[in-house]
Amino acid sequence: MLTELVPVPAGSFRMGSTSFYPEEAPIHTATVGAFGIERHPVTNAQFAEFVDATGYVTVAEKPLDPALYPGVAEADLLPGALVFRPTPGPVDLRDWRQWWDWAGGANWRHPFGPGSDTAGREDHPVVQVAYPDAAAYARWAGRRLPTEAEWEYAARAGSTTTYAWGEEPTVGGALMANTWQGRFPYRNDGANGWVGTSPVGAFPPNGWGLVDMIGNVWEWTTTPFSAYHLPPQQNSCCPPPADPDPSVSQTLKGGSHLCAPEYCHRYRPAARSPQSQDSSTTHIGFRCVVDLD
Repeated sequence: MLTELVPVPAGSFRMGSTSFYPEEAPIHTATVGAFGIERHPVTNAQFAEFVDATGYVTVAEKPLDPALYPGVAEADLLPGALVFRPTPGPVDLRDWRQWWDWAGGANWRHPFGPGSDTAGREDHPVVQVAYPDAAAYARWAGRRLPTEAEWEYAARAGSTTTYAWGEEPTVGGALMANTWQGRFPYRNDGANGWVGTSPVGAFPPNGWGLVDMIGNVWEWTTTPFSAYHLPPQQNSCCPPPADPDPSVSQTLKGGSHLCAPEYCHRYRPAARSPQSQDSSTTHIGFRCVVDLD
């Protein structure tokens, strides 16, 4: 069953930030048309329905094309994906390779590799989906992926504050999103009730009734990443489900359960991050939109 769509009115808003990371600048006025956005990220159960109906095979389930990865050993071209592994203790946070492993056999069915599965997490966001996988689902659903501007506009829900819920990361001491609680990347205390992804809707909705816009999983957008904000992108539909281009990065929004104040202070509407189109990881998902004009 497809996710309920929440109508978002056309409008303009102040997009971006100059208070955190340079790629969030400049602050500028962005305008979007009316659209509907899925109330929550696509879940494991929903993605399974899509795969069952179409026989779709995700990027992580296919061997990598040697032509796209010159110099990479044959053993590293086997199907697989990136998996988060906590470190034994404190590490240099400038080297992400210390907590990300390439796991052969990791994919959306087996997020952490062989021996793992999604049993009991049917209502968690699907992960290990590359950009073409998200686009393929959107096309099957008669929907599309959002632009970065659409996504941020919906996440803000009319707010102008640092966080979607105010100026502080908590409200009355309550956590408002699924983010890392403890010391990254070696100790997650699970103070929010979850270590890893959480069921969609486990945290309060924003002002427009959308859940998990912040935290839980990063979400794909159709906007190519740049080191700063570029002129607005047209709302053209998602690209066809084809082989990804590893040289092209898309803009991710929303932060994830791996975001922590000392490492990834990106659990904010203005935050943005690059990810190559071929990347499948344990902390990236997506949601879809439709035009209402």
